[in-house]
Amino acid sequence: MELWFTEKQTENLGLSIKVKETIYRERSEYQDILIVESLQFGRTLLLDGTFQTTEKDEFFYHEMLTHVGLSAHPEPRKVLIIGGGDGGAVREALKHSSVEQVVLVEIDGKVIEASKRYLPLISSCLDDPKVKVLVTDGIKYLKKTTEGFDVILIDSTDPVGPAVGLFEHEFYSSVNKALNPEGFLVAQTESPFLHTDLIVRVNRTLSEIFPTVKVYLAPVPTYPTGYWSFTIASKTHDPSIPRRQIEGPTRYYNQDIHRASFSLPSFLKDALE
Repeated sequence: MELWFTEKQTENLGLSIKVKETIYRERSEYQDILIVESLQFGRTLLLDGTFQTTEKDEFFYHEMLTHVGLSAHPEPRKVLIIGGGDGGAVREALKHSSVEQVVLVEIDGKVIEASKRYLPLISSCLDDPKVKVLVTDGIKYLKKTTEGFDVILIDSTDPVGPAVGLFEHEFYSSVNKALNPEGFLVAQTESPFLHTDLIVRVNRTLSEIFPTVKVYLAPVPTYPTGYWSFTIASKTHDPSIPRRQIEGPTRYYNQDIHRASFSLPSFLKDALE
C-alpha cells in the first residue's frame, strides 16, 4: 500500500509526494504541524497542509532569503528573523563572520521544538551562543523593540491566518524604524506566476516607506510552481550588488546568482511598472 500526501496549491493545482512514514504530528495553538519522511525530499515540514521546508531542497529558499541581504550590506552585525522557526535562515546568517547576533522571533514554539528534534540538518544552529530565540508575535515585538538591526528577514508562511499582518503597511513601518541606517528588509513574497498581485501590492506598499525596493527570484522545487519571489527594501544601498563574500559554504547562492536573480521576466516587470 502506497501513502501519498498532496498539497492543494490552488483550486486546480496540487503537488504530491510519496510518504514513507509520519514522523510527528501535533495541533499547536496556531496550526497543524506535520513532519513526514518522504522518498523524494527526505524529512518534510508541513504547516496546515502546506509545504514549508524539506531536507533536500531547503537550501534554495534559505540561502536566497538570507544571503542576498547580508551580502549586499557592508558589514551586517545584528540580524532579526521573523518566523522561520525551523532554523534554516539562522544557520545561513551565521555563515557571515561579521554577524554578532541573530534574534529569531517565532510565534509558534511547537515549530521550534519539532524542528530541533526532527529536522537537525536545518535547525542545527538554533542553540548557537550568537542566537537569541524568542517565542512571541513578531508584529508585537517590532512595535515594542528599541533595538536596531542591520538586516531583518521576514521568513513568513503564506499570507493567511497569523501571517496576514506580516504583509501590511503598519508592519513594514515598524521594520523601517527597527533598521539601522544602512539596513535591509527581505521578505518572501510567494510565486511570481500565481501571486503577481501580491508582489505588486507589497512592492507599492514598501515603496511608500523605503527609497529602494526590488524583487528577485529563485527556484524552490516544492513551492507552488517551483518559482519563488523575494522582495528586498533598502535605506541606503543597492541590494542587487553583492559587497562581501560569505565565509560558509553554499549550495545555490553565489555572487553571480545574486546579480542574476534581479533580472526579472517581462510579465513581472510589466506588472511592477
